[in-house]
Amino acid sequence: MTIGTVHGVGLGPGAADLMSVRADRLVRGARHLAYFRKQGRAGRARRLVDGLLRTDVVEYAMDYPVTTEIAVADPAYNDCLAAFYADCTAHLATLAEAGEDVVVLCEGDPFFYGSFMHLHARLADRVPVRIVPGITGMSGAWTATDRPITWGDDVLTIATATLPEAELTRRIRDTDALVVMKIGRHLAKLRRAVAAAGRTDAAWLVEYAAMPEERVTPLAAAGVTAPYFAILLIHGQGRRP
Repeated sequence: MTIGTVHGVGLGPGAADLMSVRADRLVRGARHLAYFRKQGRAGRARRLVDGLLRTDVVEYAMDYPVTTEIAVADPAYNDCLAAFYADCTAHLATLAEAGEDVVVLCEGDPFFYGSFMHLHARLADRVPVRIVPGITGMSGAWTATDRPITWGDDVLTIATATLPEAELTRRIRDTDALVVMKIGRHLAKLRRAVAAAGRTDAAWLVEYAAMPEERVTPLAAAGVTAPYFAILLIHGQGRRP
């Protein structure tokens, strides 16, 4: 029997017309479709492909068992997610071993801070896995500001707001251009780090980049909360002709 392939398909930053031709072809042709979502939610990746799916598609929703309910540093967090990813892997591998291809929807790019990476690590030695890269959320964010993120020899640092405040401050201070992901409930800490690095006036907050609710705001004028889909940017000002 021919073994099926699991496709990790990057959907891009949040607009259906920013998917690649390859991603669109795989999504439209998928007989088996899998996607991550928070329990009780439709899932942003799934909503993005509304109207594109064949009528006989078989869907497999992978509901996260935990998001912010347990601290990341708590061993229970890793144990819970490890068991979840193992279950998802077993389901996808069973389909592939039965000869079925499976498309796994991935927001942004599958290999950039994506949950699919945890499946890939478990599936790669078991069944064929193929990756379709996607436009990253950060690319959608700096495009939304209508200015380049880097010039000439600028060094770009990509960090997550989950880092300790002192580490965030150091990295913000020591780079030319900056992208900070995973902001959400860490916005207050990130504000303090940007201020301590002396770069508040250069910082922008982009919420829901490339999505209908997209909003671009100078950090100094932003509100006190930010959604999960928020990215902080500081544009490089390097060498140019």
